[in-house]
Amino acid sequence: MSTNNSISIQIPEAELTSIREALNTLKTTLGPYLIALTPAQRQTVPKMSDGTIPFVEKAMEYAQADGQFLPPYVQLQEMEKDWMTVKNLMPVLRDLQQLESNLNDSVMMAGSEAYVGALSYYNSVKYGARINVADAKVIYEDLRQRFSRSASPSNNGTEM
Repeated sequence: MSTNNSISIQIPEAELTSIREALNTLKTTLGPYLIALTPAQRQTVPKMSDGTIPFVEKAMEYAQADGQFLPPYVQLQEMEKDWMTVKNLMPVLRDLQQLESNLNDSVMMAGSEAYVGALSYYNSVKYGARINVADAKVIYEDLRQRFSRSASPSNNGTEM
């Protein structure tokens, strides 16, 4: 099995510290303005997408220019605040989504390469243990725990 080293980076500790501080600044600054929805709320709330943004924008313009059709239970000021929140935060969200995607891909590739290397080492130790190479058995016994199968739960510890 050949390995292709697709990622080879080492981020200096000073830069990692700077990144963590920047993330903390984002969390601290944005935190008071953000909410968290429950899974049920996420499923039931009507969602705005790229296709509905022009509709909402046009409806906002009409509501601001000709409020006679605005239902009494809809507050124009709150609609305007919500719309401005979308307009202001959408570019931030897109930037963070791009960053998150690239971060996820980088972690996934580095993890994959580390795992493949670890598996290669494990298989080498396993072979060494089979042919009684000194120290191989102890390492193999320790590492093989990752691959051990747990006892079948079918009898729940009771024998008949």
